[in-house]
Amino acid sequence: MKNDINITKNATEQIKILLDKENKLNSYFRIKVNGGGCAGFQYDFSFVNDKNKDDSILIKDNVKVLIDETSLNLIQGSTIDFVNELIGASFKITNPQASSSCGCGNSFSV
Repeated sequence: MKNDINITKNATEQIKILLDKENKLNSYFRIKVNGGGCAGFQYDFSFVNDKNKDDSILIKDNVKVLIDETSLNLIQGSTIDFVNELIGASFKITNPQASSSCGCGNSFSV
């Protein structure tokens, strides 16, 4: 499957900082979409050591990002960023497929 995901420099730099801080330099950064949240789906970010069979791997600035096939379908065309806002610092996904999202931006519906 062609992946159409953009990962900003802010996001890759933050991932590198976290990988170094957690001493997980050989780990993957996983982006997953789960059911739930106040709008229907929610984003989940984690570090994992293993790649699953249905994972797509994106490599940008030497950062390895895994996204499973189902999640990739739900975030196709998205931009992954890391932002510092008044409510705190976090990874943010701008998803063109989302028909609505909650105020915090962590959940969405399609």
